[in-house]
Amino acid sequence: MALISVENVTKIFGPTPKVALRKVKAGMGKTELLAETGHTLGLSDVSLSIEEGEIFVIMGLSGSGKSTLIRHFNRLIDPTAGKIVVDGEDVLRLSVRELEKYRRKRMSMVFQRFGLFPHRTVLDNVAYGLEVQNVGVDERHERARTWIARVGLDGYEDQFPAQLSGGMQQRVGLARALATDADILLMDEAFSALDPLIRSQMQDQLVDLQDQFKKTIVFITHDLDEALKIGDKIAILKDGVLSQVGTPAEILMHPADDYVADFVRDVNRARVLTVDVVTQPPKLRLTDENLQNALDAMRRSGEDVGYVVGPTGSYLGLVTEDKLADAVASSDDSSLADLADESHRVDASSSIEEVLPAVLDTDHPVPVISDEGELTGVVYADKVGSILSPSAVHAESNDNEALDDGAADDAQPSDQTAEPDAPESEFRNENGPGNNIQASSEEVNAASEDDNDGDADKLPDDQASEQQKTG
Repeated sequence: MALISVENVTKIFGPTPKVALRKVKAGMGKTELLAETGHTLGLSDVSLSIEEGEIFVIMGLSGSGKSTLIRHFNRLIDPTAGKIVVDGEDVLRLSVRELEKYRRKRMSMVFQRFGLFPHRTVLDNVAYGLEVQNVGVDERHERARTWIARVGLDGYEDQFPAQLSGGMQQRVGLARALATDADILLMDEAFSALDPLIRSQMQDQLVDLQDQFKKTIVFITHDLDEALKIGDKIAILKDGVLSQVGTPAEILMHPADDYVADFVRDVNRARVLTVDVVTQPPKLRLTDENLQNALDAMRRSGEDVGYVVGPTGSYLGLVTEDKLADAVASSDDSSLADLADESHRVDASSSIEEVLPAVLDTDHPVPVISDEGELTGVVYADKVGSILSPSAVHAESNDNEALDDGAADDAQPSDQTAEPDAPESEFRNENGPGNNIQASSEEVNAASEDDNDGDADKLPDDQASEQQKTG
């Protein structure tokens, strides 16, 4: 069972969202809904599942609904329709007290603009979530120091945020989120405000930390390269509608529609795709048998290369027909393992870019070896060439669309144009019981000041005035 399940979630911003919902269910699109009713369609019938321990990336352009969606997980926003189920529990049914505990214990959040308290030191910023949990001073400082060291800020405990670079400030935010030991980490455009080099370093550090601690991470970004680098699964949103969910390889090789195909058109596939995408079974496996039998098997198969594996499945190397024939003719008493050549092998976890030299430097399929030393398959040079051709991928995308006649059009009206997500400060007035939870002014300010899409527009005036009445 998935750790997080999003079930048919629709979110409409405006004074009478339930009335507008009927129009959406009848097929009205985002642009038409705004023009006719003044309501903004944030999400439309979105369903997805997030497994425990994976980095799940939600991406899209500004106005796609990605920040709106992630705020449903900790109920900073409540949906107009649909369910959010976390670890089997419907979070929409939580009481105020239960929701407060759920936010403190189960989830932590990292914001785009850091959300650090300027008057608190690095140590106290990192320890803040533990302070909210009523953890004692000594224990919370000890745990905070541990995470400060893990994110590479050892020695900066007594510095204030203004004394740190942007990258260092974001490391503080990451350490603060991890220090609470929450199961789920929500990261809303967490690295978007950083310079490219620092951003890349933070991505690497996140992946390294995930390898160690296996958190469930929901990561929001508008950057496809970032999504492909860190994501185990990727969901692509357009105008509040889910276009596709899949692994990085699935997104690249099987784009669901023209929108996704355009997204991935200029991606360096060799850098993103791993060898397993192009790995095929070897046509001839040889066990450590006598040379004559191996030579006979090779000639029957019509192959001039065989791949030798030991009795436990471990890869020993490859042997050519010529080498076998020479050994048999000379009555060589060598074993098949003695003749096997272990050179020109590649790791199954390598990127295609990393193995290209080895593939291009040999005249036979290159063996692919697992971490356990077993032969998982071979890589053919022509297969690598075809998989890296954008035309081949787009042709496959067109075939998929032909089989699913009109499905993309039904999911996303062609006349829609992107509308920006509403800023968080406007979300807070529609949250129901979440608004009544007691929080410190520091906590509220840190969250409300964070504008994760960076260019969100205000809602229509009639909606703003309605929110002032309810705020």
